[in-house]
Amino acid sequence: MAASISKTLTRNIRFITTSSSAPSLPRFFSTSTASASALSAIDDPTIPQPQHQGKQQRGTWSKMFLFLPGAITFGLGSWQIIRRQDKIKTLDYRRERLAMEPIEFNDIASGENSNTLEFRRVVCRGAFDEKKSIYVGPRSRSISGVTENGYYIITPLVPISGNLDSVQSPVLVNRGWVPRSWRDKALESSQGLEEDEDVPSTASSSGEIRSFWRFWSKKPQTTEELAPSVTPVEVIGVIRGSEKPSIFVPENDPASGQWFFVDVPAIAHASGLPQNTVYIEDINDNVSASNPYPVPKDASTLIRSSVMPQDHLNYTLTWYSLSAAVTYMAYKRLKPRKIRR
Repeated sequence: MAASISKTLTRNIRFITTSSSAPSLPRFFSTSTASASALSAIDDPTIPQPQHQGKQQRGTWSKMFLFLPGAITFGLGSWQIIRRQDKIKTLDYRRERLAMEPIEFNDIASGENSNTLEFRRVVCRGAFDEKKSIYVGPRSRSISGVTENGYYIITPLVPISGNLDSVQSPVLVNRGWVPRSWRDKALESSQGLEEDEDVPSTASSSGEIRSFWRFWSKKPQTTEELAPSVTPVEVIGVIRGSEKPSIFVPENDPASGQWFFVDVPAIAHASGLPQNTVYIEDINDNVSASNPYPVPKDASTLIRSSVMPQDHLNYTLTWYSLSAAVTYMAYKRLKPRKIRR
């Protein structure tokens, strides 16, 4: 009886052990199998990974960015070629216009735009209104290696009454370069006139004395009004327009008489002339030794520019050289290096 009970207990213990340990085996193997498949998926290069794709895109853009300076400098070099061609056409146009025969200013149609006549030589006759002269500057001038500061003097050329050859309407004439002393004297004289106007005149008392003396004097007195002397001049100049100042040039101040660049409508308004007044630059070379100033402009300076075609060519070579250099450096940076054993 005891033997049968022990056998029964042994069988139950074996069954319980077998039933409790058997289900745990598939869990272990299933977990290990899943982790192994996950590791193989990460190591497999054929399966696309999100983080790996983002790094590849950033690497591609960074590589393209290395070639951006080369592309920009190449574009700047090509732009200088276009600028050079435009500058050659502009200078050829000026040269052809200056080679034409000068025309009489009175033959120009009154309604014709001065922009269409720019760089045409004209002949003007009239008288300078010195009191309305305007000084534009300062402008430097080199004489025998010595630089001297001065101004351009712009004076209205007005008609002469009774002279049919003179201009029929006023013209602004840039007479040329003058020393600084000219402007200083003009300022002193204008200030002196203003002071004289402020001083009360004694014309009334002197008029009474003269009338009393004329009454008792037996000799009649005749007064003759002398007409102001007018010196006719002939100007051979070139029709020009307003200057285009750079960003470093200050603005004109007509109220204080400060003119830093030529603004034709503003200068004409300050001189009491219509804003569509024609502006010409004197290129007459007839300068006497006794009166060396003003110094007219040289006609050859009108076919020059601050940046000549040769300068544009130099800029082109410079930009292309920089483009080649930075592109080569980018290529060397991205080229895979050979590993030496």
